[in-house]
Amino acid sequence: MAARSTRTPESFGLDRLVTPIGIALLVTDSAGALRALDWDDHEHRMRELLRLHHGAVNLLDRPAPTDMKTALSAYFEGDLGQLLRVEWRIAGTPFQQKVWTALAEIPVGSTMSYGALAAKIEMPKAIRAVGHANGSNPISVVLPCHRLIGANGSLVKYGGGLERKRWLLRHEGVVV
Repeated sequence: MAARSTRTPESFGLDRLVTPIGIALLVTDSAGALRALDWDDHEHRMRELLRLHHGAVNLLDRPAPTDMKTALSAYFEGDLGQLLRVEWRIAGTPFQQKVWTALAEIPVGSTMSYGALAAKIEMPKAIRAVGHANGSNPISVVLPCHRLIGANGSLVKYGGGLERKRWLLRHEGVVV
């Protein structure tokens, strides 16, 4: 008979924030750090990413920290630097964490190709792996996966949909 895990599922808070591009789902841990940000029309994907990165989780209706919601609202209202005020914490493979940390270093108003990000993390041949890690990013907007574009400058894949990606880039001053 196989042994069963007695590990208690981790509990996270789930809150919502109305934005110009839809309702954002904010998942926070007990310390108030952002663990996931996704869109209400992609809640299933968000829950799947949480499961993949944390195992079984309990999502409880709990307000996100006021400072976090204020910073995110200010970002959507045009104060783009406010994203830097959002405390976040990630769980993933060491490679994913390396990619996500590099994403956070792409400045507002800038874009980068998948190949350039692979080179930045000193793995220039890992373009597809970078793309896969980018697609597994649980913290949309704050870890700006929308700033990655194709080598030819085209908008490619965004978990929240290309219209949201286009809006976010324009909002940040990128000509698309």
